Amino acid sequence: MLRPTRLLALGGLIVIALLYWKPLHTYERTRAAVGRRQAQVAQLRSQQQQLQESLATVGSGADLIRAARRLGLVKPGEQLFIVKGIQAWRKQHQ
Repeated sequence: MLRPTRLLALGGLIVIALLYWKPLHTYERTRAAVGRRQAQVAQLRSQQQQLQESLATVGSGADLIRAARRLGLVKPGEQLFIVKGIQAWRKQHQ
């Protein structure tokens, strides 16, 4: 049989373990979230590097405007119109 002092010590250890569980659990969740964010940052940096390289090769003038239009960019004051169904229209009018 357990003596009262051993029972009290066991209860104290259980309370201490419960008090440590929540912060440790939160720490692990936060560490996992930081890992996911670091992976996203690495992916975005890679994408930024690719975009900077493609920007360097585009040139200027008409090439730059054409590349911007392919990305869906418009000049200030312009409105963007998205036309759908062009392929179907071309098939009907051939």
